[in-house]
Amino acid sequence: MKTTGNTILITGGTAGIGHGLALRLHEAGNKVIIAGRRKELLDQITTEHPGIESIVLDVTDPAAITRAADTLAASHPRLNVLINNAGIMLPENLLDPASLPIAEDHITVNLLGTIRMTYAFLPRLATQADAVVMNITSALAFVPLPITPTYNATKAALHSFSESLRVQLNGTDVQVIEVAPPGVRTTLMDQQNSDNAMPLDEFLTETMTLLGAQPDANEIVVERARFFRHAAANGVYDQALAMLSGVGA
Repeated sequence: MKTTGNTILITGGTAGIGHGLALRLHEAGNKVIIAGRRKELLDQITTEHPGIESIVLDVTDPAAITRAADTLAASHPRLNVLINNAGIMLPENLLDPASLPIAEDHITVNLLGTIRMTYAFLPRLATQADAVVMNITSALAFVPLPITPTYNATKAALHSFSESLRVQLNGTDVQVIEVAPPGVRTTLMDQQNSDNAMPLDEFLTETMTLLGAQPDANEIVVERARFFRHAAANGVYDQALAMLSGVGA
């Protein structure tokens, strides 16, 4: 992925990693469009950061995704990068039937949202030079955090989806990049003040550095996430799972 001169759409661009990436990519010389559900928050961000644009979009709504794809095809015909970042992360008690709607919401937002966005935007991306689909997954795709079972499952599914997408797009100009963060200090799971989570600015700096240094990369995995990403291959999966099994219990 080239790190400048793109036209980029980022879902979930109003907070956390999505917001941070939007600012860093904007500063690097890209046209950035952030997508989110709350117009007032989108307007605040675009006012504070002139040059960033926004679109109201709820990734749980298939019709809204189709409208957004049509709108952006007209307003930004050179859109060449889609960053699927929108997601939720909530704990579940699998012994409590009241947790089932939480599980279903994770699948709708994290998994179906990304799949629907990809289907909606890919035909136009495929006509662009230097096109990219970037899916934000998680190190928990590879070793689960047991208190967030469906979150982990959606991220594992997105890892698999990204692998298949990359193979199907072989021979096209569309690059598929998976970014698998560790726990990062954001409001996701109230980790903004957690000593166990990576500071957001550090994550963004390392991620942008890796993108610049590895333009052809399939995966971007910061150092702090690599233990979990490669736990199975390195024979430490049980140790990694034991570490996460006590978190939040």
